Amino acid sequence: MMTKKHLALSALLVAVLATTAVQFFPKTIQPAGITPPATAYRHSEETSSVEKPCSNEHPEWREAQMIEGVDIAPAPACEPDNPYEVATSVKGTNNVSMMTLMQTDLAQDALVMGEDVDKDGDPDEIHIKLEVVELNGSSPDGEFLINTYPIAPGIQPGLWVYAPKSRGMALKNFNSMVAIPMLRAPSPTIRVEQGDKVFITLENTHYLPHTIHLHGVDHAFHNSKGEDNDGTEEHAVFPGKSHTYEIQPRHAGTMLYHCHVQTAQHFMMGLHGIFVVEENHPNNWVQTFNVGAGQVRHPSVGVKNTYSQEYDLIYQSIDKKLSQIIQNATDPRLVAQRMSRDYNMTESFENYFLLNGHSFPYTLRDGIIAVNDNENIKLRIANVQRSAVAIHFHGHKATITAYDGVDQPEASRITRDVFDIAPAQRIDLQLSTQNNGVNSYGPGLWMFHDHVATGTTSDGMEPGGNMAILAYKPLLDENGMPTMHDDLLNEVFSKDYYAKKQALWAQGDFKHLLGDAGLIVPPYWQIILFGLAAGLLIGLALVFTLKRKQA
Repeated sequence: MMTKKHLALSALLVAVLATTAVQFFPKTIQPAGITPPATAYRHSEETSSVEKPCSNEHPEWREAQMIEGVDIAPAPACEPDNPYEVATSVKGTNNVSMMTLMQTDLAQDALVMGEDVDKDGDPDEIHIKLEVVELNGSSPDGEFLINTYPIAPGIQPGLWVYAPKSRGMALKNFNSMVAIPMLRAPSPTIRVEQGDKVFITLENTHYLPHTIHLHGVDHAFHNSKGEDNDGTEEHAVFPGKSHTYEIQPRHAGTMLYHCHVQTAQHFMMGLHGIFVVEENHPNNWVQTFNVGAGQVRHPSVGVKNTYSQEYDLIYQSIDKKLSQIIQNATDPRLVAQRMSRDYNMTESFENYFLLNGHSFPYTLRDGIIAVNDNENIKLRIANVQRSAVAIHFHGHKATITAYDGVDQPEASRITRDVFDIAPAQRIDLQLSTQNNGVNSYGPGLWMFHDHVATGTTSDGMEPGGNMAILAYKPLLDENGMPTMHDDLLNEVFSKDYYAKKQALWAQGDFKHLLGDAGLIVPPYWQIILFGLAAGLLIGLALVFTLKRKQA
């Protein structure tokens, strides 16, 4: 007969075994980029774990069109830029109809064009207004994130970005926490023309001080009022204040702009973008904002003289420990304390790697370079992540035409298939699709990515990161998505995949072969039954042993 001591011992063994079983099977891993207390949010847009590879929300935006006299190139991508925003970014908010302006989210004074002083057919004075916007930050109204912007399925790291001054709500509608499309990463590429007088005003509606430093852009140290014009930390623009930077650049090229307040943290939070100075040409209405970067749907006169297309490619990384600071505090004093005192940049990591604000597979929605045979394409590439990148094009070798905004002589131009770019550096590439065995190996769905191994991961999960595709148009479907990728797309367009709750290759032809191989989190009822069964067996063994001793 079992004594109380034996029963207690049996219960203890059951508990230990059950605990061991739970420890043996890894615990549920939090969805990447989200930590308590900001995990309770769930919205109608996010109820399903599996997404359509292409939402196909605005198929009409893909077509070539003419708006307000602006030629807008076709964009076959799944999620093309809003053509009304493209047209307004060319003509200015003061030169388009109210009907066109209302199809955008731009404020009436976000981009004001001045007179054509030189009488060369385009404006010579540009007034730009920028704000700092927080994405995926915590809300004082509840345990949820607001202005949500996923970089990949289920991954929503905290970000700061510059954005053109906007009007109305920052959210899609009253029932949504999702940011409007104009509020996204990366900060928009800004284009101006050589010799133009450009006034860039930072209206700081954010809760921390910021600046705009024009990195590599020809500018005087003082503006016309004798105030700071270099955007460094000692001249921070405090919350509720505004400051105007003035330039009249003499040198054309691909440059940068970024915040220079606590640069290490603010830069890595996303306050950076490409700044392009175009060569001066008559009738050169450039596309001042390229929101989200990617394809330039209205290239400049100089670009169109040599190239058939132009793309801006921004490579960015995120440290989730840094980005989570704004998800775990709403008090600006706490954010400042944790970011500038508690957080140690020398111990930071790069967990997420983005191309134009997205990680794979979202890079397939708006990061595809879509080409035909025998094209010359201009690529402006900026590395704004903490580490160097080694950008590799499958099936192609491109030619470097400029470093850091300085054109290279023909004799110095290098053709290769891997391009090393240090942090804050820029290169201009000429990519030819001539099928000659060097420039191109022929039509295909050719991957391009960072050949530093971590660059194609998202918090350690692969495929992820900045993987994208150089796609020949006949191999794209009607939604701009690559063909021949169905099994992979069904696999990775799931929150469970990046939350490590889905079996590896659990979809398509491999499912019946691999079963639960790679499954991180088994059903918990199995663990409970395992613990109870094992406890019962141990209890029975103890009873049997005691009876034998008594006998």
